Amino acid sequence: MGEDTESARAQVVASRARLDDEIVRLEASARAAVDVKAKVKKHPVKAAGVVAGAGFLAVGGPKRVFRGVRNAIFGKPDPLPASLLPDEIEAAVSALGTDGARVRGKIEREFGRYLRETAPKSKDRDLFAVLVGLFSVIARPTAVKWGKQLAERAIEPDPEAFAEQVAKIKARRAAAAAAAATADAPEAPGPRT
Repeated sequence: MGEDTESARAQVVASRARLDDEIVRLEASARAAVDVKAKVKKHPVKAAGVVAGAGFLAVGGPKRVFRGVRNAIFGKPDPLPASLLPDEIEAAVSALGTDGARVRGKIEREFGRYLRETAPKSKDRDLFAVLVGLFSVIARPTAVKWGKQLAERAIEPDPEAFAEQVAKIKARRAAAAAAAATADAPEAPGPRT
């Protein structure tokens, strides 16, 4: 029965040691992954690129670039009217007279004329929308994949920083264990006076 107890105790001690090593590795990995200062010192150009890219996204850069490309290809869109208030609409309808059928006919004819004049432009816009939609369907998976890779690289601990963090943690734990051992040690009896 004594051998079983010693065997179980040895297994528990070995399990504790493995658990302790795993905790040290986990803590070191976390500290190395979030050690931004060390990452910036080691790769300042990449850090500047990440900050610039984040700033570009924060100020709406992709939307502005897309709008600029669209304007370069199709020209600037016509500006919207400064104001088109209900009073102005009422005045325009009143100027047509009191005959409701005549007003309705005039509005329908003007709308039909507008549709005929803008049909070629709307076809171009529809083609552009289809091309943009197709491009986004194709480009989105690639962008998501690159984004995931970038995120993984950003949190991946540097091997040197990881080893440095492991050494610091082990030294800190050894110092704490030594302090605990001296605190638990019985004091040597001194000479009685």
